[in-house]
Amino acid sequence: MLAGVMILWYSEVVASVLFVAIDIRRTPESPVLKWGFVIVTLFSGPLAALLYVLSCREPLPGTHAAYVRARWRQVVGSTMHCVAGDGVGILAAAAVTSQLGLPAWADLLAEYAFGFTFGWTVFQALFMRAMAGGDYGRSLRATFLPELVSMNGVMAGMAAVTVPWHQALGGTAGPADPAFWLVMSMGLTLGSVVTYPINWWLVSSGLKHGMLTVQPAGVPVPLAAGLALAGSALSAAPQHRSTALQRPHQMPAVSEPVSAMPGPSMAHEGHEDYARGAGRPVVGVLEKAQMISVSMIVLGLGVTAAGTMGSLGSH
Repeated sequence: MLAGVMILWYSEVVASVLFVAIDIRRTPESPVLKWGFVIVTLFSGPLAALLYVLSCREPLPGTHAAYVRARWRQVVGSTMHCVAGDGVGILAAAAVTSQLGLPAWADLLAEYAFGFTFGWTVFQALFMRAMAGGDYGRSLRATFLPELVSMNGVMAGMAAVTVPWHQALGGTAGPADPAFWLVMSMGLTLGSVVTYPINWWLVSSGLKHGMLTVQPAGVPVPLAAGLALAGSALSAAPQHRSTALQRPHQMPAVSEPVSAMPGPSMAHEGHEDYARGAGRPVVGVLEKAQMISVSMIVLGLGVTAAGTMGSLGSH
């Protein structure tokens, strides 16, 4: 039965990855988030493909910036970016540690360390350094806290799934065993769900970007798109004014052009601090400390679930 499930699942994954990889080329999204969606589709198959269609694929040419303005779509972009980077690091570490016969707690520790390091230094700080004015050191500082709390959510879901499932299958043989990748994929899928509320807070607080829109400068906006954008701006204008009055330190919820690379212009549901790399916090130290604590509790619950349903002391 498991073999049949895996054949069906991997067939759906291949079809989903091909669809997303081909279709997203026409979507005016930033390159790093395009790769993020493709990578997450490798983990989550048709679930990620459906999420791409609902959250990122523009319904009409030229409407992407207005379409992804909804907060839940912004948070999907933030979550995809996080899970893609962390997931690559986690899977790379798991592929190695699975061959060493380490206890489950040591596997989790290695996966966390490598997943966090790769997600933070490469997928977040390096690939998005343009949002910190091109300064990699500033980008590292700006992305450390967001990556930390988001990674805690991802790893909580990973631990709760992978430890008991691997052990229930009698210990998968590692990268050569298709069941190994199936279990890891399910773990990352649950990790995406767990870290989504954390990313909602991060985007709302201005500590992470959401979806981005990259459009070549000077490209005319189609008539239908222009009407849609104008209607969206008019209907949202009172809310934007109210938001600006209530939170003067934060940008209104509209797309701002951000210089990301020569040529194209980038717009996003942005926050001044992240987009400009100004170094001015948009949330206080106490709120950040509270969110770190919440994320650590979530991680602790995930590890506890892993130890309850499985064993952290065995492989």
